[in-house]
Amino acid sequence: MSAFGPKRTSRNTISWRAFFAFEGGPRMSVLNELLLRMFGHPRGALGRLGGMLMARSNAECGFWVSDLLQIAPNDGVLEVGFGPGVVTERLAKLAPAGRVAGVDQSIEMVELARARNITTIQKGAVDLQWGSVESLPFGDSTFDKALAINSMHVWPDAIVGLREIRRVMKSGGRIALGFTPYSGQSKHGLTNTLVSAGFVKARLVEKETTGFCALAIKP
Repeated sequence: MSAFGPKRTSRNTISWRAFFAFEGGPRMSVLNELLLRMFGHPRGALGRLGGMLMARSNAECGFWVSDLLQIAPNDGVLEVGFGPGVVTERLAKLAPAGRVAGVDQSIEMVELARARNITTIQKGAVDLQWGSVESLPFGDSTFDKALAINSMHVWPDAIVGLREIRRVMKSGGRIALGFTPYSGQSKHGLTNTLVSAGFVKARLVEKETTGFCALAIKP
């Protein structure tokens, strides 16, 4: 890995795992903090720039994962870590008679996503809030489907977050954890993590160049 840039895969895709694993002195610490502000926990102007980049880079994976969930028109859908709200737009179209809600721990992303989805928010079809996956502001057994795109690997505790998602899902509801090839998340052990959090029938689906997705059901 070059000290001056991210590692690239054979498909010339940036691997952001390198960005979040810098060691070796003050310069690397500063760079690591800047990149976390852009992509890990977006804040300020850098966070907004990171949001614009994520809007483009995460869209294809998010749309693919949304299709894997087989969202029905009247479904209640939860999106954790919605970023700039591009996937949220798609979810609202897939569930026009339902409700789409989400949380993101970056106030900058909440502002961007609310602006992008202002029409459906005003209609009451979309609810986007600032918050953390460890303490979701929703009642038990609220949602039919739940998803997170390039999000779980920056949660403080994946098991705690997944158990909280399970709490707000209905019995028989489906969850999907999607990751792009450059997310830095390993696909190994993902299904075991879902099972440890109380989900069943966990499986992994992959799509070349788009990424991979772990799917499971709340019993």
